[in-house]
This record gives sequence, C-alpha cells and structure tokens, in this order.
Amino acid sequence: MKKIGNTINQDDNFLVREDYHKNLIRKLEAELKKVSLGGGETAISKHKAKGKLTARERVELLIDNNSKFYELNSLAAYGMYEEYGGAPSSGTIFGIGKIHNRNCVIVANDATVKAGAWFPITAKKNLRAQEIALENRLPIIYLVDSAGVFLPLQDEIFPDKEHFGRIFRNNAIMSAKGIPQIAAIMGPCVAGGAYLPIMSDEALIVQGEGSVFLAGAHLVKAAIGEVIDNEKLGGARVQSNVSGVTDYLMKNDEECLLQIRSLIEKYGYSPAAGFNRIESKMPQFPINEILGILPEDTTKQYDTYELLARIVDNSEIDEYKAGYGKSLITAYARIDGWAVGIVANQRNLLKTETGEMQVGGVIYSDSADKAARFIMNCNQKKIPLLFLQDVTGFMVGSRAEHGGIIKDGAKMVNAVANSVVPKITIIIGNSYGAGNYAMCGKAYDPRFIFALPNAKIAVMGGNQAANVLMDIKLGQAKKGGKEFSETEKQKLLSEILNSYEKKNNPYYAAARLWIDEIINPIKIREHISISIETANCNQEIGVFQTGVIQT
Repeated sequence: MKKIGNTINQDDNFLVREDYHKNLIRKLEAELKKVSLGGGETAISKHKAKGKLTARERVELLIDNNSKFYELNSLAAYGMYEEYGGAPSSGTIFGIGKIHNRNCVIVANDATVKAGAWFPITAKKNLRAQEIALENRLPIIYLVDSAGVFLPLQDEIFPDKEHFGRIFRNNAIMSAKGIPQIAAIMGPCVAGGAYLPIMSDEALIVQGEGSVFLAGAHLVKAAIGEVIDNEKLGGARVQSNVSGVTDYLMKNDEECLLQIRSLIEKYGYSPAAGFNRIESKMPQFPINEILGILPEDTTKQYDTYELLARIVDNSEIDEYKAGYGKSLITAYARIDGWAVGIVANQRNLLKTETGEMQVGGVIYSDSADKAARFIMNCNQKKIPLLFLQDVTGFMVGSRAEHGGIIKDGAKMVNAVANSVVPKITIIIGNSYGAGNYAMCGKAYDPRFIFALPNAKIAVMGGNQAANVLMDIKLGQAKKGGKEFSETEKQKLLSEILNSYEKKNNPYYAAARLWIDEIINPIKIREHISISIETANCNQEIGVFQTGVIQT
C-alpha cells in the first residue's frame, strides 16, 4: 500500500485554476436548472391545470424519501432542434433511483416539451436507459405521457436499428431475461408508442389521463369511417375492464406511483456480482482541492497522483509496475469502500530510467503494454475498472513506430474491448483520437461514462486540427490560383478553430449522448460509487478472452 499526495500550496496559480473551474460549475448548474424546467413555466402551469404531476414530481414521489435520483443524459438535445423550438433534455427524464432500497431505472416522458413527442435523440436516450437496465439487471419503470413520434423528423427515428422499433425489441429481450418492466400510462400513448407499455410485464393506467390505442379517433374515422371519441376508443376504463390490455386502473398519478412502489417492494433478489466493498474512508486531502489541481488550460501539465490522492480512500493505492510505462498509472485502490482498478493518464512531464523525457497525457508503447496486462489482472480478480481519461493520443514519430506502438496500442485496445468486468470512464480533460478508444471511450461499452465541465472530445486538439484544415484549404486555394494575405490567413484560421472548438466541448458531447452526464469534479467519488453499486446488481460476469494480447 502506497500513500500518495502532498499538501497543496494554494498560491495564485492554484486560485486562478480554482476560480476557472468554479465558473464552469456555475455554468453547468445554471444549464441543468434551465433544462429541468422542460417546456418552461407556462407549459408546466398548463400541465398542472389538468390535475397532472410533472415528470420530475412523478419521479420524486416514486423514489424513496430522502434518497437521491441520479439523473443521466440530462443535457440530451442541448442546442439541437432549435428550428423546432428546441427539446430540453430531449423531452424525457431518466436515471437511477431507489425504490424500497432497490436501484431501479426510471424513464419519464416530459409532456411539457412538445407534448412528450419523441425526437431522434429521445429514442437514443430511451435505448440508453434500457441498455443500463439490461447490463446491470435493474428493474425499469416507464412513466408514459407522450404524443408519439415527432413527425417532421420521422425519417430519423423510425426505420433503423437504433431507432424507435429497437425499444420494443428490448422490451421483449428484457422480459425474456427476467428483468422486470413496469409501465404507467399517465397520458396519451399512441400508435407504435402503445407497444412500449403493453410489452412491459405489467401496465397501469390513470383514469381521465391515460389512453392507449394504435390509432386515435381522427385516424379511425379517416381509415374506416367509424365515429368515436378517444376515451371510448382506448381510455383507461375501456383498456382495463373491456379489452384487458392494462392490468391496474388508477384514480390519479399519486395512487399510480404508490401502486408501483407496492409492486416493486415484493420483488425477489438475484445474487449480486460480489464486487469487494469494505467501510469507506475519506481521502487524506480535501476533495475540493481538485479544482485547484486541474489546470484551466487542458494543454498544461499537472500531477495525476495529486488528483488521485483526493479521490481514493485514505489516499492509498497499490501501484502496479510503478517504475515502468510511467505515462499511465495503473493501480488498485478503494473508492467509497469499493475495490477498483484504476487506469489513469499521467499528465506530468516524465523522465524514464534512460533519461528520456516523455510528454504527459501521451500513451507510449511501454504504457500500453502495462495497461493491457493490468486490465487482464482486474478481469481475473473480478475488480471493476476505472478509466480516468486525460489523453492526447498515442506517441507518434519514427522512434515510436519502430518500437511497435501500433502493436502495443492494439494490445491495450483489445484488452479494453474484451474486458468483462464493469468499466467506468471519467473524462478529466482531453480525450483525443485513439487515446479515447484505448481509455474506454463510449465505443468500448463503459457501464457509465462521465465528463468534467472542462473536457474536450475530438479526433485531435483544436490547434493541431485547425492547422491541418488550414493547410488543406490553402492548398486548394493555391491550385485555383488564389493567394491569401497574412490577415486573411489569420481570419480563416480563427474561423476554423472556433468551429472546431464548438464541437469538442462536453455540452456538444452530452447533447448527442457520447457521455452520460457532465459532473461536478468534487462529486467524482459519489458518481463512481453509485456506478459500481449499480453494476454490482448483475451477477452475470462473463469470461475474459485474451485474444491477441499475449506476448
């Protein structure tokens, strides 16, 4: 066991960094508050005038008193669909909450946003909710209140593999796997959307609010000439007492939510995965010092050990191959009592045993080889993996190529791809190129992936990308016989850089679900702990396949 960390000198540089990150946190909190209002105060007032609870009020009543709802993808659709008036949080709320002390996935349509209509990203968000339920064998509750597909964008939500129909396929798969699904019909439920609640294991419907049918009254009249209103066609009493489509007829939202709690309270328990946990110990150093350790500029260096010292229990680690492959830190530790295997990019300038200087945040051959072996060890010992990304990519150049960087990088990527223990990824700063892949980016199926407010996710850094694109544009212009002045070149470079920077920030990533949530750096421990607790619900851990990793 190795103690890490030092008392930080809170000098001017520390205070500048701290202020920078506090401002980022203030912006994050403001944006989260804004999207939490859904369609806005006026839409909320109209919704409540119907005697209905809002989506967030429903979730709050459903979960245990004094427990926390861990919302995910809250910034889905951020800055998207502006031509249609926007879709705050994609018109759907989802996350993990405790019901009778049991972790459940909860999905709630927000009818204050375009009557709960499904945008393309809404479907992707619902699929992510189902994925979390599947991977972790969690009960999933759908609080349905939706007008169905947003028709102007139907071509982007209807026919493909990861579109609307995949949700019903997942309903069937989860039922077959014994993962409980409950749906509460608390508003309209139309056409294809009617399958989601009815393909769940049990369905409740609220009288006077809920309705479910394949075609509404207007379409029925147009299609077959029958004249009927929606209530008589597929209202709560009809679907419960006449068709038998729904299982429980509820007087109002409150009774419906209490009934769901009563059903879940009687569920049996499956064996847990058995991840190691002991009594939690706080780090030896204040967690809020993270804000002064992380630089305000992601190109600057810092000591990752100081960051770890404010995350891991008692500021202690068992470091694997401490003197080898130093651009990656691989270590066993505990976070909130949970045993974890940590793979973290070291952002300090490093001196090797041969006196060579290595750039922090770059993965070298020896580091990649070390990480691959460490990941295998964690799989053998059934220890969840935590990836702390602040990576600019793999080392390039003749020396790296001659040393087999591609081969060693492939070993690491193979190990990450085949890992069967839960993987949790937090993007601390940079997440560029193949480094994103090797450090378990979204494409490598982390159980959960978070980013700090200063994170940058792109193929390469902004300056490098801007210069590459600039050279291409200048070359094209030269072929056409055009020359740029220095002023024009600088203006063009600035435009390219601004466009690139707009797309590599965490809000852009969160809007498109490349990450599950942007989180406050001070709450890193809390998010890691709930992630492992959630993963611990699933006892089905597969067998690690070594593939091409052997050397």
